[in-house]
Amino acid sequence: MNTRLADHVREALEQMIVTGDFADGERLDEIRLAERFNVSRTPLREAFQALAASGLVQLLPRRGAFVRHPAFHEIIEMFEVMAELEAVCGRLAARRVTPQTLEQIKATVIACECAAHAGDSDGYYRENEHFHQLVYIASGNDFLANEAQRLHKRLQPFRRMQLRVRGRMIQSLSEHRLILTALETGDSTTAEAGLREHVAVQGSKFNDLMASYKRSNLRAHSQLVSMRE
Repeated sequence: MNTRLADHVREALEQMIVTGDFADGERLDEIRLAERFNVSRTPLREAFQALAASGLVQLLPRRGAFVRHPAFHEIIEMFEVMAELEAVCGRLAARRVTPQTLEQIKATVIACECAAHAGDSDGYYRENEHFHQLVYIASGNDFLANEAQRLHKRLQPFRRMQLRVRGRMIQSLSEHRLILTALETGDSTTAEAGLREHVAVQGSKFNDLMASYKRSNLRAHSQLVSMRE
């Protein structure tokens, strides 16, 4: 099984769902999607399984895969928990990070900087994801790292959506630099607070995410209505 191919299909479907290409409750047609992505049903079904794990798809026996748009309050609740998990990771990482992992974190910040200045939100997202994974590892707590990674995967499409808001990449990069400095100096208090603020959806970030999510849902609804007319 080509796992990388399944990941590519999952990312594409994930993006289509959160940007409103599919309506809530819409059935995903395996045959049409296999033709669209030029893949067999095996990687497509693997992608469906991954999307089900992230809460964007519901798999019903003998009926197929159906799109599920999480309620906005569910997303906010997940971000609240994510912010606290990352804060603990940051606090522990400031005390436990190894020189090797610290160098890797520095490299991701540089890569994020390049992507941000190029206006490449997808490239920035990939490096941003690596940055957070390294912080989880640096915590030195495997259970915590696994739980943080599991929730991180569920929030992937919405974190990517945030990065498309004007000015968010530059703001995120500034926050990464603050966190990196805290890790370098062993400042656990600043690392903890910095990661909590970095992830938490509040204030203008809350309003921007809500507006983006509403637009995607309205787009999906309009497309569904057009198909039925």
